[in-house]
Parts: sequence; C-alpha cells; structure tokens
Amino acid sequence: MDDLTRIIHSVRLVDDGASTEDAWVRIAGGRVAASGTGGSWRDQGADEVIDAVEVAGDGAVLTPGFVDIHGHGGGGFAYDDGADAIRAARAVHLGHGTTRAVVSLVTARLDLLARRAATVAAVARTDAGVLGIHLEGPFLDPGHRGAHDPALLVPPSPDALDRLVEACGGALTQITLAPELPGGLAAVERLARAGVTVAIGHTAADAETARRAFDAGARILTHAFNAMPGLHHRAPGPVGAATGDPRVTLEVIADGIHLHPDVIRIAFAAAPGRIALVTDAMAAAGAAEGDYLLGALAVRVEGGTARLADGTIAGSTLTQDAALRLTVAAGIPLPAAVAALTRTPAQAIGRPEFGSLAVGAVADAVLLDAALTVRRVWSGTA
Repeated sequence: MDDLTRIIHSVRLVDDGASTEDAWVRIAGGRVAASGTGGSWRDQGADEVIDAVEVAGDGAVLTPGFVDIHGHGGGGFAYDDGADAIRAARAVHLGHGTTRAVVSLVTARLDLLARRAATVAAVARTDAGVLGIHLEGPFLDPGHRGAHDPALLVPPSPDALDRLVEACGGALTQITLAPELPGGLAAVERLARAGVTVAIGHTAADAETARRAFDAGARILTHAFNAMPGLHHRAPGPVGAATGDPRVTLEVIADGIHLHPDVIRIAFAAAPGRIALVTDAMAAAGAAEGDYLLGALAVRVEGGTARLADGTIAGSTLTQDAALRLTVAAGIPLPAAVAALTRTPAQAIGRPEFGSLAVGAVADAVLLDAALTVRRVWSGTA
C-alpha cells in the first residue's frame, strides 16, 4: 500500500449491486474516504488525481477489488509449491484484478498437506492479499474426486482434522468436504463452531444430505454443478438444496468449460446475490499451454482447458476479469456480475471489509475499460 491520497473521477462506479455514472472516489490511508458524482471531486484535496477516461477511455468502469475464494495458482506457479510460488502466482492474478485471495491446496498426504498449509499460513501473516487457506481435500468422495488423487482421499476423522487445523495456525479460512462420508456431518459442525467456513463439494450427497450439512453449518457449495450429482427434475441434489437456502453461497467457475453460459445465467437467477465467481485456477492460468502438475497429478493444457490424461477437467486457466466478461456475455447485468466477484465472496468467508468501495471500506479497486479489460489495480490497507 502507498500513502498517497488519490482521487479517481469520471468513471462508472459499479459497487454493491448498483451502477453510478460520472462518479468519483477519494482514497486516503488505504481506505475510501469520500465519493460522489460530477465535478464535486474538485473540492477534495489529493496527491494524485486520475481521470478514468484518460486511462481507460470512454465507458471506464471502477469496481471493488476482486476476491477469489478458490484458486490453486497461476503464471506457471502452483500454490502447493512454496512461498515464492504463492507470491508469483498471486502477482499474476493481481494484474487481472484479484486483490485478495484464499489460497487453495489440493489433496495430498496428510503430512505433506500439513507442511503446505503451514507455509501458506506464514505467507498470510506477511501478505495481506492472502486471506487464508482453503483445503480442498482430502475429505472428498472418491466417486466425485475430479482432479484429486483417489489413493489419498480419507474420511474426516477427528485426528486428521486436528492435524490439519493445527498446521494452519489459525489461517484455515475454508474447507471443502463431502458430508456423506463417515464423520462428515460431525466435522461440519465442529469446523463451523470453530469459525471455519465449511463448503460441501466433491460429493455424492443428495439434496437431503446437503440440507443436513447446511443445517450443521456449511455455507458454501464448491464449484456448483461440478463434482457432484447434477440438478435433476426429480433429484435436485446439492445444487437444488443450495439454491433454496438463503444461507448458502454457490461458487461458479465462469469459463465456459465447467459451465455452459446458460447454466451460469440459471444459477444467478436461482440464487440472486449468492453467486461467487471463482477461478479454480491452476498453474497454467496466465501462462503457456503444455504440461503441468496439479498436486501429484499430471495435467495437459490445450485450447485453454486443463485435463488429466483420462479427460477429467483439472481446474481452470481462468482469471477473474475473464470470468466477469463471460458472465456479462451470458446475460447477467454488470452490477450483479461484479457483486459475484467482490461483495459476495468476501461475505461468504466472513470478510465484509473487502469487496466494497463504500466510504470507510478497504480501498481495493479495479479500473476497467468499456470492454471490461483491466487497466489499473489498487490495493488498500489490510
């Protein structure tokens, strides 16, 4: 964060589900100090004055910084591979507007996963852009494993939970598990009581089991529709349960590969205000195509799609600005799409100080042109 007082003016401000034309925002001390419309910004003092039209052209858009609660890497770097890799991958996503992120770790042996979690926790203590740890595994259903090594999947026993929670050192923000596994619902209850945001995913759960998990404290559906029973007219599954529960946020991977644009539109209609656009990005996001690893599994990236040798989709090559463009192209109004990148994911993990440009909020901001391409990114104080 720099110490400059800054005004950004002549912009379409899209925030909190609304759009304001010819707006301005004043930033001081890493926080939003004031905002308004028209030429009233001239009454405000600032070290730096930015004309959004000069930087991003007619139709410039200013949004809060994007918040990604599910991603595994980028720029050729995987979050599993240590502190330097985490910082390098985060820098790539920052350039695409993601000012804050939860670092997701894929399934590994418990001892290795514990070491990786401790590394992320150490990075989070010094890098305010890292909001904590998301453990995606190892408590997943082998039949819906996706790109997780089936040999490493285990039920959420108290001992395994203790080991991982301790390794996270207070930085465990989110965990994905399959609630139908032995001990699954008890694990949801225990983790939720401890302040961890529990997500259900990679699961064989039917709608009733999903409802029990939500009643036990689960609050997120991990990459909705993927790695779970589908939405059937006589068997609504986890998606049906989640869309009907106002407590639950649904992750959506808007890359046109994980979900058809029509399904993205249906998800927004079924759960308005409760969609979080995530990347689930692996190392190839923002990098060349070719051969990569996701955890211990070999991944081939071709045509923008990451797959295991058997054809299983293995994460994505998505960035959040690209997710915004595809979501708007699918027919979602820009304010709703922006909320799904900002306010909704931040609130889903209990961090409402992010994802907003209201006065007093942390001044994470993204300036985009009319085509929704990122032109400038700012990060405020933690």
